[in-house]
Amino acid sequence: MDHKELVASLSRSDREVLTTPSDARGLLQLASHLAALSVLGALILMGVPGWPLLLPLQGVLLVFLFTPLHETSHDTPFASRWLNRVVGAACGFVLLIPARWFRYFHFAHHRYTQIPGKDPELDSPLPETRLDYIRHVSGLPVWIGNCATLLRNAAGACRDRYVPEARRAAVTREARLMLAGYALLLGVSILANSAALVWIWLLPMLLGQPFLRVYLLAEHGRCAFVANMLENTRTTYTTRAVRWMAWNMPYHTEHHSFPTVPFHKLPALHQQMAQHLKVTERGYTRFNARYLDTLD
Repeated sequence: MDHKELVASLSRSDREVLTTPSDARGLLQLASHLAALSVLGALILMGVPGWPLLLPLQGVLLVFLFTPLHETSHDTPFASRWLNRVVGAACGFVLLIPARWFRYFHFAHHRYTQIPGKDPELDSPLPETRLDYIRHVSGLPVWIGNCATLLRNAAGACRDRYVPEARRAAVTREARLMLAGYALLLGVSILANSAALVWIWLLPMLLGQPFLRVYLLAEHGRCAFVANMLENTRTTYTTRAVRWMAWNMPYHTEHHSFPTVPFHKLPALHQQMAQHLKVTERGYTRFNARYLDTLD
């Protein structure tokens, strides 16, 4: 049985329940994520004893805004389309990832998951040596790539195969608006003689990115190059805290098999798919340790 047959085996009523989004559930999840960021940010700016130790934690919460960005590209975390667009754009702004551009990138990834030459995630090869792994986990290639994409799009030079020709002007406008926003924040910070954004945003993101790298590596790393989502995607069993922070995306095989299911319904979908999962792992530390064992 492949993922299509598995989803087709669900009753119509089950599919309807599983694919019903909720503004309330999405806003509650978003509020809890932003509340944690706000508390940590306040403690850092107040300079409480040991505040430098809070920087990596702030960074982890910041970089994991990638998961709501990812979810909003599917229009699933909120029932209201405008909420998905606004939250996605805001998360993308924080992460230096243009949300509209990312939507096209991610649609191609879902359509061609693990198909070389078609899945855009495979355009950046996974680590094959320990040096590659260190470089990958550092997050530096990601920051360089994000900045290059943003500048290229802003220059009107987007030629990515997955961005429709008719949508490239909109992608250009999006990037230019983001750059204008960053320039405004820089100007305000200089006028206010404040480094607050460095301490609660930029530096923490640099420190937090390695955690996102090891997390994302588990989604498809060392999975088969086939079309069946039960074989080309991994579900990782992890703690409740990680599932909360990642908006339930550790249930990644479930998400790829049935991408219209909102994040808060993925645990229920997992219950129906668990016995059919072919690629799973117990924890991100265990996955990365096993991955390292395969490298030169």
